[in-house]
Amino acid sequence: MKNDASKNFWSGILFGLGTVAFIDEVVFHQLLHWHHFYDLSTPSIGLVSDGLFHAFSWFATVFALFLVADLRKRNAWNKKRWFGAELVGAGIFNLYDGIIQHKMMRIHQIRYDVEIIYYDVVWNVIAALILVIGLYILKKNPSNSSRKAGEDNALT
Repeated sequence: MKNDASKNFWSGILFGLGTVAFIDEVVFHQLLHWHHFYDLSTPSIGLVSDGLFHAFSWFATVFALFLVADLRKRNAWNKKRWFGAELVGAGIFNLYDGIIQHKMMRIHQIRYDVEIIYYDVVWNVIAALILVIGLYILKKNPSNSSRKAGEDNALT
């Protein structure tokens, strides 16, 4: 069913976005204290922006899981395509963050007071690799496959 294919894809995208946003916020913002989501103002505004960013990541993740629960209930969850879409969402988010937010908008950098080019290259190369792997998985597992969704539920 076309609606199921769309739900599989978009729930994977949202889960990927939410997951990497969560990891970014916890690791780089909270644990390492490298930056805030918005560094162009006071530290207090930076903390508020981190809270909003964290809320976004959880809303995206939880909404994605509600979609997955519905798909599983109807035996329509395609794990392979969903996992591919998850990687696409994660890669797109990190590329957007690395290119748009870090370089074009300059609302924050990965880290301050270091030679940033190395961080930028590693960040964006990893993001691009995640995106390419996700696209490869999606291409190898087309949504219009003749297999039933239930037969495609193991990551192999």
